[in-house]
Amino acid sequence: MPGIDKLPIEETLEDSPQTRSLLGVFEEDATAISNYMNQLYQAMLRIYDAQNELSAATHLTSKLLKEYEKQRFPLGGDDEVMSSTLQQFSKVIDELSSCHAVLSTQLADAMMFPITQFKERDLKEILTLKEVFQIASNDHDAAINRYSRLSKKRENDKVKYEVTEDVYTSRKKQHQTMMHYFCALNTLQYKKKIALLEPLLGYMQAQISFFKMGSENLNEQLEEFLTNIGTSVQNVRREMDNDVETMQQTIEDLEVASDPLYVPDPDPMKFPVNRNLTRKAGYLNARNKTGLVSSTWDRQFYFTQGGNLMSQARGDVAGGLAMDIDNCSVMAVDCEDRRYCFQITSFDGKKSSILQAESKKDHEEWICTINNISKQIYLSENPEEIAARVNQSALEAVTPSPSFQQRHESLRPAAQSRPPTARTSSSGSLGSESTNLAALSLDSLVAPDTPIQFDIISPVCEDQPGQAKAFGQGGRRTNPFGESGGGTKSETEDSILHQLFIVRFLGSMEVKSDDNPDVVYETMRQILAARAIHNIFRMTESHLLVTCDCLKLIDPQTQVTRLTFPLPSVVLYATHQENKRLFGFVLRTSGGRSESNLSSVCYIFESNNEGEKICDSVGLAKQIALHAELDRRASEKQKEIERVKEKQQKELSKQKQIEKDLEEQSRLIAASSRPNQASSEGQFVVLSSSQSEESDLGEEGKKRESEA
Repeated sequence: MPGIDKLPIEETLEDSPQTRSLLGVFEEDATAISNYMNQLYQAMLRIYDAQNELSAATHLTSKLLKEYEKQRFPLGGDDEVMSSTLQQFSKVIDELSSCHAVLSTQLADAMMFPITQFKERDLKEILTLKEVFQIASNDHDAAINRYSRLSKKRENDKVKYEVTEDVYTSRKKQHQTMMHYFCALNTLQYKKKIALLEPLLGYMQAQISFFKMGSENLNEQLEEFLTNIGTSVQNVRREMDNDVETMQQTIEDLEVASDPLYVPDPDPMKFPVNRNLTRKAGYLNARNKTGLVSSTWDRQFYFTQGGNLMSQARGDVAGGLAMDIDNCSVMAVDCEDRRYCFQITSFDGKKSSILQAESKKDHEEWICTINNISKQIYLSENPEEIAARVNQSALEAVTPSPSFQQRHESLRPAAQSRPPTARTSSSGSLGSESTNLAALSLDSLVAPDTPIQFDIISPVCEDQPGQAKAFGQGGRRTNPFGESGGGTKSETEDSILHQLFIVRFLGSMEVKSDDNPDVVYETMRQILAARAIHNIFRMTESHLLVTCDCLKLIDPQTQVTRLTFPLPSVVLYATHQENKRLFGFVLRTSGGRSESNLSSVCYIFESNNEGEKICDSVGLAKQIALHAELDRRASEKQKEIERVKEKQQKELSKQKQIEKDLEEQSRLIAASSRPNQASSEGQFVVLSSSQSEESDLGEEGKKRESEA
């Protein structure tokens, strides 16, 4: 090619400095070509590797698109349109993957092979010849130096021959190596241009071939398909933008509306308590005992499901059963100096849980919701409507009407003129109804202005002197070791009946009648309604001890007797007609709000067991007490008869002794009056003082008999 400089091969034997200088220029050019070609090789290698990666990635993409229909997404249904669309894309991308594979092969053959050959063969050949030429040049210089040092005076043919031969060999080797080296350097100028142009030509031809294959595959049908897909993507994007705008607006509205709810205990005036709920969910703190006196509180999500209270920890897929709250009892409690705590006790009393709400509103709503579920209101068709009606009825039960007092006054004479009836027993209080009382209004059972006592007041309090005198007992601690303190015998030690029940005091109020179970039912209704209206959920738990002498309320912690009800004063007892865990009894005491000396107070309790069992136990205690009283009277009568008989026996034995003494005295008198026992000798019989007294008694007895 014109314009290319060459090294003069014919001057290699002369090896002039000009030739060596020109050789240095060509060597620098070869080094520059080597560095540049190495960089170009790395760039083309990256193109080739990228093409191979693109081909493999395109093939993997096609494979994944084919497997889309086999995937099971949790939120994605069986979208047949999406599956068919992706299958179509998979076919097109698979064809493109084939085209990319062909392109990779063409790049390897047409681009990488020429530049690799130039790099691995030609450039390495130049480097090798350069090293060989350097060695040959050094050997030639050494041979010339030895030849120049031959001695002129002492010529040695053998040495001269060897040196001459060495010069000849080294010069020939240098000349030949230098000629081949010059030839390789001259040829490098041509190979450089070939090594630059041939890979680029192969790259462009491979790309043109690839584009031609792509043009053949992308026909009009595929263009129409891609146009439709583009339209669908735009529609989805517009739908997404509308949805995002709607969600943003919802977020803004919720932020404004929820701002007061960020406070843990919101104002109840702004957010009133809903007492008609039959379903509720939210986070509560649950108390877990870890030792005898230690406990931990775990925050969990609780929700009601039918008649069950469910709990679910954060991260759990589903909730688990925490407690069955059908027929359960719930009340507010004080626990470890924490606020808003309440306790749920199962219907059988075997399981209880203490939970803590976050606010007062949640606290009251949870208690009302569980109370509604406990009454099985959720089983009806409209549970919230029925719950609202029940709460409204409870409100009306404690809200007197304007004519309430007038109707009460009109019925007072009839109630006072009615003759008293006998006290009912357990069976009578549960199953019989008085027709006379049924005809009267319920207002005649309980006075309209009667206060309700919701807590147990110990009889030793100063503000209840009448009650303390009426009961005469209470506040006495029961010895847990069974020892009698100070030698005092317990009043229940001789009782043959000892039955203990766990009860919770709901309330008590004075009643006007004590001869019909309706008075107990009405008292239950008013107390429960008053508790619901005034948000009184706290209940005092006690142990009710039933004996043949009395009923005792004992503190379960201190074993102190809170109240004692003499059994003879319990004149009426009954259970609730629907909720069998509610029971009550009427106690007749002296003094009270009425003008008469006797008053009746109805006490209402809730038990863990059925109230009928407690009523049966009270009935059994009264029967045992009645039989014991009859036995006592019969025993006293028998003892009186035995005392009379014993007295008669003593009188009879005494009479016989007197008669015996009289006979003895008569015998002695007869013996003393005989003639052979004359009194001349001065002998006489002296009677003892006892004999004289007996004789006097005998004479008095004879007088009595003669008088009789």
